[in-house]
Amino acid sequence: MNFPEELKYTKDHEWVRIEGDIATVGITEFAQGELGDIVYVEVETVGETIDAGEVFGTVEAVKTVSDLFMPISGEIVEFNEELESSPELVNESPYEDGWMIKIKIGGDLPADLLSSESYAELVGKN
Repeated sequence: MNFPEELKYTKDHEWVRIEGDIATVGITEFAQGELGDIVYVEVETVGETIDAGEVFGTVEAVKTVSDLFMPISGEIVEFNEELESSPELVNESPYEDGWMIKIKIGGDLPADLLSSESYAELVGKN
């Protein structure tokens, strides 16, 4: 399994790429594998400021629907509109083309973000 070292991870299986005051967020390779074929990604919170730990959208797979949780507090400034017509990008490229949202970071980063090594230990893939 691939957990890029430059990313941070949450216990809810989201990843975060921080570039200045913008954070890009998606779900991990482990999460998309557990969910199976992604058929729909819904994010209706663009323009809203949401606290870490709150739900920002949902991801629907053939078998289940799962909430997506904010890894950090901030304003959602962009949704990956490619996912509207091609939700399978989350399965095919979870860390690149399958990103979900961009956040303007609003405050300090949570202390509970995990390194790639810690996340691999969490999911038993180290």
